[in-house]
Amino acid sequence: MPFAPPRRRTTLLLAVVGGLVLDAGFPGLGWWPLTFLAMALLFVALGRDRAWWNTLVGLVFGLAFFLPHITWTEGAVGAVPWLALSVVEAGFVAAFGAAWTWARRGAVTWQRARLQVPVFAILWVGFEEARSVWPFGGFPWGRLAFSQADSPLGALAWLGGATLVSAAVAVVGAVVALALISLRRIDVGSASGYLVLAVVLVIGGLLVPLDSRAQEGTLAVGAVQGNVPDRGLDSFQQAREVLDNHVSGTHALLDQVEPGELDVVLWPENGSDIDPRADADAAEAISEAARAVEAPILVGTDNFPETGGRLNTALLWDPEDGAGASYAKRRPAPFAEYIPMREIARQFSDAVDRVRTDMIGGEEVGAMAVAVPRLERDVTLALGICFEVAYDVLIREAVQEGGEVLVIPTNNATFGRTDESTQQLAMSRLRAIEHGRATVQISTVGVSAVISPTGLVREETGLFTAEQMVASVPLRSELTPATRYGSHLSWALRGLAVVVTVAGMAGAVRVRRAERVAPGEG
Repeated sequence: MPFAPPRRRTTLLLAVVGGLVLDAGFPGLGWWPLTFLAMALLFVALGRDRAWWNTLVGLVFGLAFFLPHITWTEGAVGAVPWLALSVVEAGFVAAFGAAWTWARRGAVTWQRARLQVPVFAILWVGFEEARSVWPFGGFPWGRLAFSQADSPLGALAWLGGATLVSAAVAVVGAVVALALISLRRIDVGSASGYLVLAVVLVIGGLLVPLDSRAQEGTLAVGAVQGNVPDRGLDSFQQAREVLDNHVSGTHALLDQVEPGELDVVLWPENGSDIDPRADADAAEAISEAARAVEAPILVGTDNFPETGGRLNTALLWDPEDGAGASYAKRRPAPFAEYIPMREIARQFSDAVDRVRTDMIGGEEVGAMAVAVPRLERDVTLALGICFEVAYDVLIREAVQEGGEVLVIPTNNATFGRTDESTQQLAMSRLRAIEHGRATVQISTVGVSAVISPTGLVREETGLFTAEQMVASVPLRSELTPATRYGSHLSWALRGLAVVVTVAGMAGAVRVRRAERVAPGEG
């Protein structure tokens, strides 16, 4: 029985429902199986052979997903930037809709409709990769992979990183779509077969050999979530209060350990907005806390270089010697930490003037050596500050430089009690799996967590609470396939996305419209 694409109104409805369902697959609800249904609905909604129409369908799907998914940006930077960012990100899904229309016209694809499944996945990942690097350095939030921390498919990150996980989700979604199309044809046998295949693909992730054993000993870590006033954008107006909270939290670690039992204490991003290198009182307070626990403290602070701008830094503070090694955030967030095209942006929102000094990016890879006398050697921390956890290359390079444990200092205070913190935690969990590294995400206000190298949360804090965590985390040096070859896979899929699109466009010239196979046929 031929497959007739849904009516146009129906495709738009499917796009809206699909986008909302996709958001439900991410934290906070975190119903990850819904991501497969969402991609299936998109596959079906893009059934018409009109690039302009599928561009609109993709835009509607993208808006239905991104508008609720990143509502936390509205509270941080205002309604207009939130809407603008959502539209830009949805634009990539719109472009995907057009590219998918062209790509499936390729002679091989239209003759063998089941090949549309991998082509669909390749294109989706290609556009995820594109929006992760452009514009202004990209915005990877909402990649399919970041919904799969609790899914068996999350284990695929060990093999090919977030890129492979996203591709797998898109494949399963397309297979589910074929099942839906078969049901519409009242072909129960084919529908059942496709659903069984989808289940097999998902549970296949359980075969990936994840390992959490220590290879280079363990690191005794104390992590301090000092909490800040719940004032949204004004949370850091009382910088001294925030510093005092983290100093007090460091002393509170002694309720759980004896002095000298910790190898390092971790503070979050902006744990001290007062640079202790420039403020004697701040330096003394931090030194006193470090001497009390007899361990160095990784302090999140700002630095204002003579050349101008502001650096967001993680600074290692020794109990006796003070300032030591530091890492400066390499990928500041546009329109939040620095304002591109400030004069133009100000026409849309005066919130841009809250960023008085633009943050500039650091140049060094986030790998920091910490002396651990107990182990008689240095331990290398792989650092990614806040949103940097979303960028494949930054975390990968830090691990390749010798990182034995991942540390993600972050500041979620300006996002209030939204899903932003749990979305970020899901990214940290996926990075733990991807690189086979224990991970500590430490936030000013939560959610903070200690994560095993297999992505399991061992300890977790609440939101807007003052809490401390103490953990012995395994140190690992073995590089996973994703760490070694993940960048190659990403570039390969980017290239394939271009190839299948161009091939489809060329094929459309040779194949009459009446002979093209609709999605799910053949």
